[in-house]
Amino acid sequence: MQIKEFFKQKKPVLSFEVFPPKRVYNLESIYSTIETLQSLDPDFISVTYGAGGGTKDKTVEIASIIKNKYKIESLAHLTCVSSKKSEITQIANELKENHIENVLALRGDLPSDPNFKFPTPLHYKHASDLIQDLKQNYDFCIGAAFYPEGHIEAKDFETDLKYVKFKVETGACFLISQIFFDNAFFYHFRDRFEEMGVNIPLSAGIIPVTNAKQINRITALCGSTIPRDLSKNIAKYHQNPDKLQEEGVKYAVRQINDLISNGVDGIHIYTMNHPDVAKKILEHVDL
Repeated sequence: MQIKEFFKQKKPVLSFEVFPPKRVYNLESIYSTIETLQSLDPDFISVTYGAGGGTKDKTVEIASIIKNKYKIESLAHLTCVSSKKSEITQIANELKENHIENVLALRGDLPSDPNFKFPTPLHYKHASDLIQDLKQNYDFCIGAAFYPEGHIEAKDFETDLKYVKFKVETGACFLISQIFFDNAFFYHFRDRFEEMGVNIPLSAGIIPVTNAKQINRITALCGSTIPRDLSKNIAKYHQNPDKLQEEGVKYAVRQINDLISNGVDGIHIYTMNHPDVAKKILEHVDL
């Protein structure tokens, strides 16, 4: 089933993100994660490439497991900036062969290796290039990303807004946000998008704060603002993981319940492969 159909049928659509195991390729760990998430009755589960795209060879396999073994719709991440056209075609064909109907089309992070050589010619400079390619050659339901505070590399918020609009015009069916901790940013983006005449489902990407180093690293990469009250909790409990998780769950619950009361189209929880945390959040969320 294409994800755009879920957004037509209900609100909010509930989804989770998982990533492939990083070091030793042990599928047992991801089975356990998916089984716990399955019990929470998500509409779909997305599968990322993992850090730096190093596990992209596992994305198709895990997306297939979610779809074909656990009977949950899967959303396969597909990043393009460092890929040859032949590589994208191969992965897209594998997704199709495994009955995967949904793809999240992303540019991806620029390689950190200063000696990395980009493909020549560079077919995919932006996510919109990938969206256009997929739209022309496949029947995927294509999702794309947006930053409620604006992309960290964008000249300004309005410039980034126009670029996200272009991704919709080239074929994106729905959008999932990068993480944010102040709902005002999400509502501002949604209002501006509506003013531009764009009518497309927006799913709010939520990450529970459970690890101080991890969240500081992620927010530094994506430019998300950490509100003062959350920042104080991170500083206060950074050496007490259990208490930090407790406070992080409470914060995520407040954030999600506020989004739901304000008519959000979807809630997308970045689980970081900790389904028990997602379960704790949903115990207190009004879905």
